[in-house]
Amino acid sequence: MPIRITHSNQSSLYYITFTCYDWLPLFQFTNSCDLVYKWFNYLQTEKNIKTTAYVIMPNHLHCILFFPLPDFSLNKIISNAKRFIAYEIIKRLKETNQIEVLHQLQSAVTDKEKKKGQIHKVFEESFDAKNIDNRKFFLQKLNYIHLNPVRGNYKLVNDWREYEHSSAGFYELQQVKHFVAVHYEELK
Repeated sequence: MPIRITHSNQSSLYYITFTCYDWLPLFQFTNSCDLVYKWFNYLQTEKNIKTTAYVIMPNHLHCILFFPLPDFSLNKIISNAKRFIAYEIIKRLKETNQIEVLHQLQSAVTDKEKKKGQIHKVFEESFDAKNIDNRKFFLQKLNYIHLNPVRGNYKLVNDWREYEHSSAGFYELQQVKHFVAVHYEELK
């Protein structure tokens, strides 16, 4: 049974991670990084929540979000994102006839979840969120995010600054590929 944590709504910066079910590379299978960019744009234009750093990996996402005003619900924001992205991932899996993956995601749904209308399990239940309350911790998380594509089993690129779905190019090379992050020095 997942442990649900209600996160504080007083901090302005959060490091956030959420993961595809069973670490399946669903972002890769469905070429769905654009869904994350749509979410980032929605946060910025509709909620005034700014993305200061991110990396979209084949099976998980790390980002740092800036909340300029208190009284937000981090749990609601992330659950809505996961729901929106999940519907689109399922749609793309169906369009590309990835039957085995769909079956795996469908068989992971518990009876209790089925009673609530859930058909597929696209993401792990919980998400990780850490309050960033000082520059040192921010820079630690920023480096972790940006180096993710060249760590462990991934080796997605030779130069971490050139990974297409990361804000590393923005910070290190002043290049924007898909989404313009808000530089942490510009946060107010």
